[in-house]
Amino acid sequence: MTAGSRGDAAPYTGLGRGLHRNSTGIGRLARMVGMTRSLVERMTDDLVAAAGSADVLLLSSSLGPLGHAVVEGHGLPSMGVYLQPLSPKREFAPPVTGTRSLGSVGNRLAGRAVDVAVDQIFADATRALRTRLGLPPLGSRAARRARERRDWQVHHGFSPLVVPRPRDWRPGLGVAGYWWPYDQDRQLPDELRNFLDEGPPPVFFGLGSATVPDAQRLGEEVVRALRAAGVRGVVQRGWAGLSVTGDDMFTVDEVPHAALFPRMAAVVHHAGAGTTGATLRAGVPAVPVPIQFDEAFWAARLVSLGVAPAAVPLRGLTADALGAAVARAVTDPAHTARARKLADRLGGEDGVRPVLTAVDRL
Repeated sequence: MTAGSRGDAAPYTGLGRGLHRNSTGIGRLARMVGMTRSLVERMTDDLVAAAGSADVLLLSSSLGPLGHAVVEGHGLPSMGVYLQPLSPKREFAPPVTGTRSLGSVGNRLAGRAVDVAVDQIFADATRALRTRLGLPPLGSRAARRARERRDWQVHHGFSPLVVPRPRDWRPGLGVAGYWWPYDQDRQLPDELRNFLDEGPPPVFFGLGSATVPDAQRLGEEVVRALRAAGVRGVVQRGWAGLSVTGDDMFTVDEVPHAALFPRMAAVVHHAGAGTTGATLRAGVPAVPVPIQFDEAFWAARLVSLGVAPAAVPLRGLTADALGAAVARAVTDPAHTARARKLADRLGGEDGVRPVLTAVDRL
């Protein structure tokens, strides 16, 4: 069965599939650097134009160095709004490099190395933008140190129950909690609601905006895995272009996670920051299928919290491995109990208020 329609992901899928040629986090990061450099200059004009009518600039981690030049050129107050704990810390390695700890000193040095890599991505574009805005030359490293000396604010959009604030972070780096509304009253498509009502809660499988080398093969593996686990399935097409068939399977496009996930027996997902948060707030077990960048980090968090039995990385995924993990997720009551308990605690948080308070002060 199918529902909805898919946006055109064609411009992105070729670039995304290229990332699968690298088996390590460092390799994928290096490939991403090249991809990003080719896109940055196209974004500069739009960023400058958007800032012209702004009172405050909220900068994501992905465009930080370029954004800081825009901030300085327009003379605007600013702060960071990040979805990953990227600032160097001793407690764990940078999320974009994987989950292996390098020790307290190594973790912090690796964090600094990632900062340098990000600065290098934007170095040429930032230099040109500073000249265009009439700003004096300033290297990315010097600019970063200046921000750190004045404790430039960064608010992180995940819960401290999921990632506690690292003890060695400087002042100005805060963990606010999840930001987006969790509206469970939003309507699902009629066909999907009928499918959900016709049987026991199914298991969701989706990879969001990730791409895969062979969508047909992966779809077949997913169907075999879900049937081996004895569950029905809801599979999101996503940018991967997945599709499944059968009376016990349903293919969806864009659907509100807040309305869908609470009706699932478990959620199998790529462990992106947003989908990880949506699954935790739904109070259902998870099976993370990390692909690249920070996803292995969030997958490890889900396992350590006890809401996921194990991570099943997409590279080398088989129906047997995925089916076994799904079966554990839906049959072990401990995973469900922990997921519900954590969701109750997350429901009492207000991650938006610290950010609004900071904006008011700015």
